[in-house]
Amino acid sequence: MIKKHYMPLLVALVAVLTSCGSKMGELPSDYFTTTPQVLEAVGGQVPVTINGKFPEKYFKKNAIVTVTPILKWNGGQAVGESATFQGEKVEGNDQTINYRLGGSYTLKTSFDYVPEMAKSELYLQFEAKKGKKVITIPAVKIADGVLSTSELVSGTLRNATPANAEDAFQRVIKQAKEANIMFLIQQANVRASELKSEEMKAFNETMKDVNTDTKNKVLNNVEVTAYASPDGEYGLNETLAGNREGNAAKYVERQLKKEKIETSVDTKYTAEDWEGFKELVEKSNIQDKEVILRVLSMYTEPEQREAEIKNISSVYKTLADEILPQLRRARLTLNYELIGRSDDEILEAYASDAKVLSVEELLYSATLVESASDKEAIYRKVTELYPNDYRAYNNLAELAYKADNLDTALSYLQKAASINPSAAEVNTNLGLVALAQGEKEKAETYLAKASGSKVLEESLGNLYIAQGQYERAVNSFGEVKTNSAALAQILAKDYNKAKNTLEAVANPDGYTDYLMAIVGARTNNASLVVSSLAKAVKKDPSLAQKALSDLEFSKFVTDSNFLNSLK
Repeated sequence: MIKKHYMPLLVALVAVLTSCGSKMGELPSDYFTTTPQVLEAVGGQVPVTINGKFPEKYFKKNAIVTVTPILKWNGGQAVGESATFQGEKVEGNDQTINYRLGGSYTLKTSFDYVPEMAKSELYLQFEAKKGKKVITIPAVKIADGVLSTSELVSGTLRNATPANAEDAFQRVIKQAKEANIMFLIQQANVRASELKSEEMKAFNETMKDVNTDTKNKVLNNVEVTAYASPDGEYGLNETLAGNREGNAAKYVERQLKKEKIETSVDTKYTAEDWEGFKELVEKSNIQDKEVILRVLSMYTEPEQREAEIKNISSVYKTLADEILPQLRRARLTLNYELIGRSDDEILEAYASDAKVLSVEELLYSATLVESASDKEAIYRKVTELYPNDYRAYNNLAELAYKADNLDTALSYLQKAASINPSAAEVNTNLGLVALAQGEKEKAETYLAKASGSKVLEESLGNLYIAQGQYERAVNSFGEVKTNSAALAQILAKDYNKAKNTLEAVANPDGYTDYLMAIVGARTNNASLVVSSLAKAVKKDPSLAQKALSDLEFSKFVTDSNFLNSLK
């Protein structure tokens, strides 16, 4: 913490007289301020702006002084960027300090954060020369310690939500079996040859099978949709389409009665099938294809469309021979549902012979068990039976991440990525692991490839904390209730929201309570500090030593209740 020294008048006078003497002497710490006042780790760096001044009649005209910030701690130090100043008679490009008036300066630097900086001291070191003579100017301490709350993200990441690669299991799957009855031009009778087609045979067989297999299939209805081609007079086409609908529906009803099948038959018709016409033309290679499509887009009235198309004499015969006959039809659609195994049946099958289950059923079965060990066993079975499906490897990594086994998680994720390197869930989890290992750039690269992941925004929130973008992190977390979300809110100084978030964390751990203690410290709530730290240390004893050196609690270190909470 920065200590502002207010020197007694006599001491200040002595310092000024010394500075005005014949030599460049010690500079009082009053001549220096830092921004921020309390040094703070931001995005893995400790940035600081130092404002200093040389007093009047201090800086000799032929002197050169280099000022270097040094952050020192027990067993180490970090050296910041230096700045050099020169007297009035020195020829050079550095900032000139006037002897009579003195001068002020601003020095910006940054240190790579290490945990030992929590108990450290920031000094300014001076190297001075007057001509060839070396002048000794004592170093000046200008700040104490580094606030490292942002670095708690390395611990709150344990509470982050890794991405699960979900199954695509559907117990009820909608199915549709189609067949077409084709008609001759200007006719609506159902020809016997049409009813003998392979398509119609398959339709009827499916209808009988669905009706018989009531355990696994449910018949919903049969749709009959009839059409006329868009050529000729509209009234005639409307009558044709209606008759085709009626005759096709009668055929279906006879088949249902014959097979003793009870279901509804829903019918409709389209007098002129312009949509079908357009679709067939788009798929064709006929001459003047684009001209025909342009006519369809320019005109909406059926008669005008038909007239304009007939004017394209070069292709009309092709249309009449190849396109229009395909539109004289009645489409039959059998709508039914496939009914899959129940939850109990899936678990029974897994226990007796997992090979009978599809990959989707196996992955789904992992959602039916509670313990991590049971889920792990299922995912291992998936990798055994379906080794080319990345999802099981990803979900094994998810379990390992939640258990704080980063090396194991990474191993599974590398296997998943070798199968599907673009999978959003895999890249999300690779990003989280990289972030937990302090590799921010690698994490950013992975998360940039994780579009579509359900937890991408939460993962990005953790990245933004690590990068020092606190407001962006808060926005990215949204309404997520995790330790990291609360940490972002604390760093953005929204303490009420942080407190509410921490109270709503689903599985609170030691870091949840430690963050609550920080909220208490920043809001001058001593009882919240003490009670929260006591719970934090009980869950994670390593947090006791951290709290003793954490500047967040500097006001409480001599308080007996605070000290007792760490025991």
